[in-house]
Order: sequence, then structure tokens, then C-alpha cells
Amino acid sequence: MKKNRLEAFSDGVIAIIITIMVLELRVPHGSDLHALTPLLPVFLSYVLSFIFLGIYWSNHHHLLQAVQHVDGRILWANLHLLFWLSLIPFVTAWMGENHFAREPVALYGTVMLFAGIAYFILVRAFLSHHGRDSVLGTAIRGDFKGKISMVILLVAIPLALVKWWLACALYILVAIMWLVPDRRIERTLTE
Repeated sequence: MKKNRLEAFSDGVIAIIITIMVLELRVPHGSDLHALTPLLPVFLSYVLSFIFLGIYWSNHHHLLQAVQHVDGRILWANLHLLFWLSLIPFVTAWMGENHFAREPVALYGTVMLFAGIAYFILVRAFLSHHGRDSVLGTAIRGDFKGKISMVILLVAIPLALVKWWLACALYILVAIMWLVPDRRIERTLTE
């Protein structure tokens, strides 16, 4: 089957996830700028999660540029990814509302790790369907950034139980790594 429905559905789900997250930002009861201070952890959690969701949306879009068709295995792998992404509003709110307490920070990293694993599985499903010599297979050989991101998250999760701020620094590091666009698919498509 063609990829259009998968792409449209995924775009819609990610848009809803972002909408749910922004609805967690509550208006303060005061009218001065000091009333915003207690909301700072919630806002910072939101910003980090918004960036991660933007990264997933952008990479998902690039992934789908390199393929023409999907099969049932790809549909289920994509749903698996969307499941983990749909948990981001919950862990974001929990982490922000509890001012980056250890357990919420660890759970945040766990959800991010499983989202990364789900994306890895989705890519492998596409490769299985299209072949390693396809445009996608040629473009994503040696996915160092994806693998190192998961290793960093694996280190950050137990670290969160000891030094939450170091774990958050590692989450930010992963986000920064992915903010630098991955041009492999675009390069391969233009060649």
C-alpha cells in the first residue's frame, strides 16, 4: 500500500500529542512576572519535549521521503513508535510538576529511550520491506547518531536517580545532537 495514509495519520497523532502538552501549561493566578516563576519547570519540560517531538516528526518525514510503499509490519512498527511518543505529555507533565524530581526524570528518559528503540525498529521494518540497496538503505548506513543517542539515554536513566540535573543535561545533549539535521536521506535523494 502507499505511504500517504501512514504519513497523514502519524502527522495527526504528533500534532495531537503537542496539543495535549501545551494544554498542560496552566495560566498563573497572579498578574505579575513573578507569578510565572513556579511554572518554569513545567515550561522547560515542555520546551524539551516539544523539541524531541519536532525531531521525531522531522526524521519521520525524511524517512518517508525515501520510501514509496508500506506493509503491515511497517504499520505496526509505526504504531509502536506513536505509542511511546503518546506517553511524552504524561512524563513531561510529571517531570515539570514535580520540579525535576528523580523518579519523573528517570521515567522521562525511559520513555525517550523506548521511543528511540521504536524508531530503530521502524527503520528496520522499512529496510526489510525495501531492501538494504534501496534509497533508504543507502542513505542510513551506519546510524551512529541513533545508536549513541540510545547509549546516552541508557546512562542517563539510572543517573537520574542520583543526579537528576546530569540526566537532564544528557537529555539536552541528545536533543542538541539531533537538532543538527541529518542530511543523509536528502543527499541520497538528490544524487
